Amino acid sequence: MSHGINLSAVPYDHPDAVKLEDQVQVEYQQRYDGEGDATYLDPAMFVPPHGLYLLAYDATGSAVASGGWRRQDRNDEGYSDGDAELKRMYVVPEARGLGLARRILAELEADARAAGRTRMVLETGDQQPEAIALYLSSGYTLSEKFGHYRFHDSSRCMTKPLPF
Repeated sequence: MSHGINLSAVPYDHPDAVKLEDQVQVEYQQRYDGEGDATYLDPAMFVPPHGLYLLAYDATGSAVASGGWRRQDRNDEGYSDGDAELKRMYVVPEARGLGLARRILAELEADARAAGRTRMVLETGDQQPEAIALYLSSGYTLSEKFGHYRFHDSSRCMTKPLPF
């Protein structure tokens, strides 16, 4: 169901993206005892065809959800060749329950597949049960840890093949 929502590809440093980034960091701090997500993200990481950043806009033109993917290949943080890493999936509280995260996720998976990526990977945390439920219901499985928080007990890593 669209609910008058439009998805738009924007730069990661777009003012609306920065606003949602600030909001998701506040939520991380609330859920993780004052800690935000310190993963380094550069806007260049989300430039097609090596990534994509999406915002969902409601009928009033307000940004209400975000999500992106960035290219990853084999490195010392545990990624593999062909990986696309999901980043900054977020829906503002007043827009939750409308299926926006699932819609953004499907678009990001399709775009990563079209860019030749073979697996979507993500890192979330144990204090985000809604996110974990979304990913499990979308075909993701728990995996060995990778990424910035791979040594943290609260980290949960998941993967999903992106077959052609």
